[in-house]
Amino acid sequence: MQKLKGSETHLVTTKQTGDAAEDRALRYLQAQGLQLVQRNYRTPGRGGGEIDLIFRDVDATLVFVEVRQRGNLRHGGALASIGIAKQRRIVFAARHFLMRWRQLPPCRFDVVAVEDDTLQWFKAAFDAA
Repeated sequence: MQKLKGSETHLVTTKQTGDAAEDRALRYLQAQGLQLVQRNYRTPGRGGGEIDLIFRDVDATLVFVEVRQRGNLRHGGALASIGIAKQRRIVFAARHFLMRWRQLPPCRFDVVAVEDDTLQWFKAAFDAA
């Protein structure tokens, strides 16, 4: 992806675009009162899962957040891009993360969708079932 700025051309990678969306989601959720527990949690090995952001909500719920950024809506929006397989990988990673907890807190899976200049927070976007 290329972005023009003045007379210069800057190459912007998909990772940089995703990181910027994640930074924006992080600031937004913190402003809503959520406390960051961990960022970019990955299970060991190949084929595991990753969770973009893990928060503790004001009611002590552990919130696993997937951040999706889409600049083009031709293939559906950011929320539509999280299919069953992606949900399973996120749930797998959440279960792995929770293995170290002696007592399991209430948990929730949220999605922050960033499309152009719009950010939408979908609480309980999917469940672990």
